[in-house]
Amino acid sequence: MSLRRSARFALLAALLLAGLGALSGCSQAAPDSSAQSSAPSSGSQGSTTASSTTDQSASTSGESTVYTPQYKLNGKEIAVIKTSKGTIKVKFYEKDAPIAAANFIELSLKKYYDGIKFHRYVAGFVIQGGDPQTKSASAKDVAAADGSGQGPYGTGGPGYTIKDEYASNPNKHVDGALAMARTGAPDSGGSQFYFALGALPSLDGQYTVFGQTTSGLDVIHQLRAGDVIESVTIENASK
Repeated sequence: MSLRRSARFALLAALLLAGLGALSGCSQAAPDSSAQSSAPSSGSQGSTTASSTTDQSASTSGESTVYTPQYKLNGKEIAVIKTSKGTIKVKFYEKDAPIAAANFIELSLKKYYDGIKFHRYVAGFVIQGGDPQTKSASAKDVAAADGSGQGPYGTGGPGYTIKDEYASNPNKHVDGALAMARTGAPDSGGSQFYFALGALPSLDGQYTVFGQTTSGLDVIHQLRAGDVIESVTIENASK
């Protein structure tokens, strides 16, 4: 083979490899699709720390820290979620999802959710929130991104993850169900959650449903990306 042909072959090979790399980059840039068939993704919740945990209640696996909430459930807790569109009340499934319920209550008692904005809305599917990175962002910016993968919204969390509780969980994704968002990896939920905007049987057995709306279902259906969680209080919380 002549030197000229060898050089031409090397150039073609380099161009082919560059093209494949560009395609790969595009596929990785949209982990949180807005299509209804896609999952309620939580990005990488372990990457953004908003609160610390103790060594006694956390175990490390690779780079992720799986946390066990310290809050003791009493079975009577009710979450009162005040939003810019109105107030929502939620009861918890303590027996079927004690870790997710205790985690949400524990974070709420620390005022973690106060000021966070909902960052993803898909009509007839979900309204999703719980990313602390939206606190400092304007409602306009969060609404403009709206789960599109533009900006960091949807990737933040409390600095730890919790165990999944959907394998033996009998609770379904009915209208107003409260569930944990997660990545495609097991035990990757942290603080992000979503409300089901209708029955979503395709998500049953894949995501932890840990609560159900008892009041304010109409408010949930009015929520959009950029709307604010003004406060979350817990009625009948353990002392």
